[in-house]
Amino acid sequence: MTRPASARAARLDQVCAAAVEVARDAITEVEPSDVVGDHLQSVAEADRLVTHYFECLLAGYRGWRWAVTVTRVPRSRNVTICETVLLPGPDALLAPGWLPWQERLKPGDLGPGDLLPTSPDDERLAPGYLLSDDPAVEETAWELGLGRPRVLSREGRAETAQRWYEGDHGPAASISMAAPTAARCGTCGFYLPLAGSLRQSFGACGNFYAPDDGRVVSADHGCGAHSETLMEIPDTPVDELPTVYDDSAVEAMSVSWVPGSVETAEPYGQP
Repeated sequence: MTRPASARAARLDQVCAAAVEVARDAITEVEPSDVVGDHLQSVAEADRLVTHYFECLLAGYRGWRWAVTVTRVPRSRNVTICETVLLPGPDALLAPGWLPWQERLKPGDLGPGDLLPTSPDDERLAPGYLLSDDPAVEETAWELGLGRPRVLSREGRAETAQRWYEGDHGPAASISMAAPTAARCGTCGFYLPLAGSLRQSFGACGNFYAPDDGRVVSADHGCGAHSETLMEIPDTPVDELPTVYDDSAVEAMSVSWVPGSVETAEPYGQP
């Protein structure tokens, strides 16, 4: 079966392929000739439609190529210019791909006065009146009109738990690795467990002297300020040594009262 004409590969038109200098002149009409390098290749785009590629010598455009598309009408040997453009090659130096602003945000980017709108279809959230498989939430938010409009979904909680567990307040943190093996937050008296399904794995630190005070920590996180890190007070009393005065550092001086230097009612002479 014969393939459709649209499925056949375009043949390289020899007349258009030979018009290398015509394509080069199309570039140098608007650009200096020293920014156009060697001819790289000719590519058939369609019947009697060929694109010529030239090396680009512009500073800062490493790997880019000048592309000039030429064509001709049937049974004519007169080649005309379709378009001229500068395109990146396979090894071109390109800017990073564009990302939406919500995907570029990082923790700590939100400052005072900034607003971060939440998408209506955010997969991390679920309507508060739906069953969220979190008993602590369902106690108050199972019926329309009660509780918060939206709560964390199962996916949102899993993502949050994974981020916290792998962060600076999880078991792999440097301060946790350096703490005693038994000094884990889950057994600390200053550990305040969270509510809901995250209660089993996370809580807040309430130790004023701990570096994680006021932060969410995993139950197997740890530090040296554990409530059961006790110091034994020695029973032997400390002897207090008697006070010793070093008279050798004191220089004794005699003072004489000169007549008339004090009031007459006061005695004078050797004190």
